[in-house]
Amino acid sequence: TNVALTADGDVWWEGLSPEAPEGLTNWKGQPHTGDEPAAHPNARFAAPAGQCPAIAAEWEDPAGVPISAILFGGRRASAVPLVTEAFDWEHGVFLGSTVASEGTAAAENKVGELRRDPFAMLPFCGYNMGDYFGHWLKVGAGADPAKLPRIYFVNWFRKGADGKFVWPGYGENMRVMAWMLGRIDGTAQGAENVFGTSPRYEDLDWTGLDFTRAQFDSVIGVDKAAWQQELTMHDELFKTLAYHLPRQLETTKSRIAAALG
Repeated sequence: TNVALTADGDVWWEGLSPEAPEGLTNWKGQPHTGDEPAAHPNARFAAPAGQCPAIAAEWEDPAGVPISAILFGGRRASAVPLVTEAFDWEHGVFLGSTVASEGTAAAENKVGELRRDPFAMLPFCGYNMGDYFGHWLKVGAGADPAKLPRIYFVNWFRKGADGKFVWPGYGENMRVMAWMLGRIDGTAQGAENVFGTSPRYEDLDWTGLDFTRAQFDSVIGVDKAAWQQELTMHDELFKTLAYHLPRQLETTKSRIAAALG
């Protein structure tokens, strides 16, 4: 991994505790002397994909591996539902192009401030974002819809009136993942809204979790006024990325605006 290892085999990086533990092995596999950081600067955020115990054995096969679903998500206290399935590939590209997160204490932007990060790629994309969106659209153009991955947008971070997260998150997210797998297999139902297709309360398995229908409605609902404001912010984003911006994104946005009325 790209973190340091403690003497008892646990992980550690700068900032995890005030002082480095004794007997630390740095991310290069050498004893930590304190002359340089014990962990790689991106230790908390990145690790080699091959280290993932659940990764497909064929993940480096030049022929590729089948992809059933692609998930996008942002940290949003309001507006964005818990989970939404895109209507089609173009709609999914639109969802990816409008990813945004609100700042946290660990992020560079101010707490609560909305930061757009299309496809979570804005800091990393090596060429024009409009062309990047166009590449995604080209991948799906003319393809058999049945063979294209489903695209989902998730938001685990909706808050209630008390300012606390409503959805419990962590392992409970697997309930949403199970619904996605059911949608792919054709065994799960959902309800359409202007934003996409989302599960109804009865579409999720609540075994072992006390989560009321009212709580669920508060994290899955689409507020008309909030989404009219959201689309205004999309206008601002697309103006910033206007160079080579594919017309399909504007068309999709206009279709959502018309459905909102």
